Amino acid sequence: MDVEVGSIAPEFSLNDYNKQPVKLSDFRGEKPVLLVFYPFAFSGICTSELCQLRDEFAAYEDKVQVLGISVDTPFALKAWADQQGYQFPLLSDFWPHGEVAKKYGVFNEDNGMAVRGTFLIDADGVVRFVERNAPGEARDQEAWKKAIAEL
Repeated sequence: MDVEVGSIAPEFSLNDYNKQPVKLSDFRGEKPVLLVFYPFAFSGICTSELCQLRDEFAAYEDKVQVLGISVDTPFALKAWADQQGYQFPLLSDFWPHGEVAKKYGVFNEDNGMAVRGTFLIDADGVVRFVERNAPGEARDQEAWKKAIAEL
């Protein structure tokens, strides 16, 4: 299934790196959400992208709730978040493996991982921005900032 601009974002509940459940609907009516799917913790491009997000977090924190999502275990995500000092939750789509990534059309079945997918969801649950990148292709975060500014 591919989630597109104008569609209602699929609901999910995933554990964060502290094994606490986070639901997309927790933010409905409260704050827009920026979902950032990435392949794996500790990998080169993923670390670069999330460190840029960390370093430019002031551009996001008052406007949207950022949620990083990968198929890593909560334990790996916790170690990575502690190492890198991420200020936003990292959610584990480990089991059932890649279920949420599949709902959003960003799961690579052959490699068992999420591809780089970015979804901006407004406070009403409507998808306002979608970006999918091929494996090995880094994202341009300026496009996210522009989409957030247009909300």
